[in-house]
Amino acid sequence: MASFVDAILGMPPLLAYALVFALVFAEDAIFVGFVIPGETAAVLGGVVASQGRVDIWLMAPLVVLAAIVGDTVGYEIGKHLGPRLLSFRVFDRHRRKLEDAQAFLRKRGGWAVFLGRFVAFFRAMMPALAGASQMRYPRFVAFNALGGVTWGVGFTLLGFIAGTSYDAVAKTAGRDIAAIVGVIAVVAFIVWRVRKGRAERRSERDYRRPHEGKADA
Repeated sequence: MASFVDAILGMPPLLAYALVFALVFAEDAIFVGFVIPGETAAVLGGVVASQGRVDIWLMAPLVVLAAIVGDTVGYEIGKHLGPRLLSFRVFDRHRRKLEDAQAFLRKRGGWAVFLGRFVAFFRAMMPALAGASQMRYPRFVAFNALGGVTWGVGFTLLGFIAGTSYDAVAKTAGRDIAAIVGVIAVVAFIVWRVRKGRAERRSERDYRRPHEGKADA
């Protein structure tokens, strides 16, 4: 993982723009968020900007655009595939979360689209679920854009601020130590996301056991 982070932080500007856009876009459009959360790419985009390799005033809007367009593609996939999408075997292990997301969408409507942007699993699936539920597109895109702007700017600036701290360390302790600190910080963020996902899966299994027992009885 550290080598992956190093590669992003050291790649040419155009490639950095393209990779961050692709990861954020793919999270919702083709559900890549189950592997690499889009927020990780947004944070890394901000870190690269803080080092002067890319422009923060271009990176942040690019992340926002990728989030909004990716959600729109996810919405269209859900709209046209509908129930067939939810029957895919790849989602079997996430069946409980899908039911929770559908219930949340029924209860909150457009606000579920906005709030779902800030929860990893919901962020990857909510657009498709909104499309499958036949939510009107103007309503979807309004809440989608609001969430995309808030999330995209917020996480990109978070990475930018973290990168500024990197520069402060570099001036006092040297670039090599600062690079180590920067990589550790980003890797720690990624590890936290992975552990959080595992904890959610454990909670899901713990929830299922007693309910499955009742069903068998």
